[in-house]
Amino acid sequence: MTDDLAALANFDGQVRLFPLPNLVLFPHVVQGLHVFEPRYRQLMADALRTDGTFALALLQPDWEDDYDGRPPIEPVACLGRIGWHEKLDDGRYNLRLRGLSRVRLVEELPTDRQYRVARAELIPDVAPADLGRLKRLRKALAEAVTPHFADDGPARRQVEDLFGGDLPLGHVCDILAYGLPLPLEFKQGLLTEPHADLRAERMTDALKVSAARATRRFPPDFSVN
Repeated sequence: MTDDLAALANFDGQVRLFPLPNLVLFPHVVQGLHVFEPRYRQLMADALRTDGTFALALLQPDWEDDYDGRPPIEPVACLGRIGWHEKLDDGRYNLRLRGLSRVRLVEELPTDRQYRVARAELIPDVAPADLGRLKRLRKALAEAVTPHFADDGPARRQVEDLFGGDLPLGHVCDILAYGLPLPLEFKQGLLTEPHADLRAERMTDALKVSAARATRRFPPDFSVN
């Protein structure tokens, strides 16, 4: 965690971009990646030589028309730090990227690198000062989430442990937003929202609606990794 804090403290406002069409990374979670394109091999090499960070950004719809170029990306991304990696004999990489912070992509910058680079601003998490409101939101979110999991399953126990621990509400929301099978555009909306209470409200409302419509529980086991 000290390395994560150091990466944020030393963030210089310039970020390497790793756009993806089907993944929204959140702070406080770990995502495994396999890097094989030459431009992202170069990104990895540069990141490992320096601060070990880059940002995962979601490609906007119709990205297929210009994937090899500079297709539009969402303006809010997640800055991550490489926690583990291995370089394969053919130059590909396997890695685990830990989400550190939301970042607002202010503008893309000219670069001589194969990958894209942007000027970015860190977006700090915002929590309401009203502890009673936080407690009520946490309880409401827990009540909306847990019915989606089998009573005797390991995923249900993981979720109960998550709410029973001492993680701040914003962290809990981000872990759930990453782990639950929510629509991609909804996840991006949660990433865009810096206020923990508003994220909790949106997730609670969405889960209540999905519970009312569902004919079965969520199938996958829940995991923060």
